[in-house]
Amino acid sequence: MKNFHARYLKDPVKDDLKDRMVFIGGPRQVGKTTFALTFLSDPTEKHPAYLNWDHIAIRASLLKGELPPSQQTLVLDEIHKFSRWRNLVKGYYDTSKSERSFIITGSARLDYYGKGGDSLQGRYHYYRLHPFSLTELSRNPTMDDFRSLLKFGGFPEPFLRGDERFWRRWQRERTHRIIYEDIRNLENVREISLLELLSGELPNRVGSPLSVKNLKELLAVSHETAERWLKIFERMYYCFRIPPYGPPKVRAVKKEQKLYLWDWSLVPEKGPRFENLIASHLLKYCHFSEDTEGYDMELRFLRDTDKREVDFVVLKEGKPLFGVECKSGEKNINSSIYYFMERTRIPKFYQVHQGKMDYERKGVRVIPVHTFCKELHFP
Repeated sequence: MKNFHARYLKDPVKDDLKDRMVFIGGPRQVGKTTFALTFLSDPTEKHPAYLNWDHIAIRASLLKGELPPSQQTLVLDEIHKFSRWRNLVKGYYDTSKSERSFIITGSARLDYYGKGGDSLQGRYHYYRLHPFSLTELSRNPTMDDFRSLLKFGGFPEPFLRGDERFWRRWQRERTHRIIYEDIRNLENVREISLLELLSGELPNRVGSPLSVKNLKELLAVSHETAERWLKIFERMYYCFRIPPYGPPKVRAVKKEQKLYLWDWSLVPEKGPRFENLIASHLLKYCHFSEDTEGYDMELRFLRDTDKREVDFVVLKEGKPLFGVECKSGEKNINSSIYYFMERTRIPKFYQVHQGKMDYERKGVRVIPVHTFCKELHFP
C-alpha cells in the first residue's frame, strides 16, 4: 500500500523550512500532526520535539521559553489556542532560527487567529492541508478509487478503514470535538448547542445558492449571528463558500454564494455529494498553487439571472482558466455551457461525470472524473 504519511506537501514544506517557519492549517483529523511528525527522526507523538499545547507539562515549559535541546526541528501543535501565541512563537523563532526549524500546526485558520499583536510577517509560509484527492491516492486512479473516496470521504482514518460503522462513529466524534472543543476554545459563542444544529443542516444546503435568511429563520437568530456562525465554521475548516463569477457580457448573479463541506461524505444526496467532491478537488488545486507558487487563485461558479449555470470556474490572477460542470450522465452536454462559451473568455470547459465515456464536442470535453483529475495534475 502507498505510504500515505508522505503527503503531497512534503517537498514544498521541506524546502521552505530552510529559511522560514511553516504553518500548517486544515480540518481536524485531516492528518496535520501525522504529516508534521514525518519531519522528525522518530515520527511519533512521543518524540521530544513534538510539543502539544494541550499537554499541561509541555504548556508550562513553553510559557517559560524552555525548548527541548538538541532538536533541529520542532513541531508546535495547537498552540494557537493560547491568546498570545504569536508573540510566543515570534520569540522562539527570532532567538533560535539559525539553529532550529519550526512547524506550527492547528485545526483552524492560523492566518486568522494570528491577527493582533506583533507581526510574524516574513517569518513563515502558510500551507493548507487538504483531504486525500484521487491523484494523491494513485498516479493512475481508477473508478474503484473514486467510489471509495466518494463514499468515505478523503480524511485518512475513515477512508483507509473503509468501514461504514467506523465512519459513522468517527463522524459523530469529530463533529462533537469541532463544536465543543475547537469552537469553544477559540470563539465567544453562548448558544453552542445551536451550532450543532447548524452543522447538521449544512450538508443539506450543498450545491445550491445558500440562503442565510433561511438559516437564520431555522435557528431563530439574527442575520448577523447566522453569518457569523457560518464564518466560524469556515475558520474551522468545516465548510467553505464560493462566490459567483460575473463576466461583463453576462447578467450574472452578484451576491449569491454556494456552500460546500471539507468532508463531502457528509452530504446525503448523491448528486450534491459528487459536486462537493469536485469542488474540494478544485479548491485543493487552487490552494496548492497559492501556497507553493504564490499565484492568486479563485474558485467561483457561473450563474445568470435566468438561472443558467456552470458549477465551477477556476481563475488565476483574475483570468479564467477553465469551467467545470458536474453531470451524472455521459452524453447530454449542459446547454448553459455553450451559452457561456459565446459570452465569456473562459478558454476551456469540462463536463465531468462518473461514467467511462471520454470525448469532445464543440469545444466541450466530456470526461470521466478519474481522468479529469489525472489530466489536471491535482496534488
